[in-house]
Amino acid sequence: MDTVSDFFIRIKNAYLVKNDRVVIPFSKMKYEMAKILERRGFVSAVRKKKKSKKGELGELVLDIKLKYEDGLPAFNNVRLISKPGRRIYIKRGEIRPVKSGYGVLVVSTSKGIMTGDEAVKAGVGGQAIAEVY
Repeated sequence: MDTVSDFFIRIKNAYLVKNDRVVIPFSKMKYEMAKILERRGFVSAVRKKKKSKKGELGELVLDIKLKYEDGLPAFNNVRLISKPGRRIYIKRGEIRPVKSGYGVLVVSTSKGIMTGDEAVKAGVGGQAIAEVY
């Protein structure tokens, strides 16, 4: 399964069942995407921690605290743009605001994972990963 889609779907499903947090297997890419969601106010907190089992070394996981506003999830939907079989690349001039600025475009660039706004300011394009709104 695609790890990026798994990341977003786990968060979306946790919001749908009104969980207060979700635990996701750690990777640097997922951590950077989670930090973007935290900066833009879609989640409350992101922590990297070890999930320990009795007598074993723990594996790293992301512990994401979800954010609700008046009982409603902080984000309504996520649209995955690039998929494993079809990568979508966009140039700096093709990056547009998501939902009139209320959403965020997650882009993987040569300078790391960043939002569409940050990519325009940095003057780079890249692989469009997802739109969150």
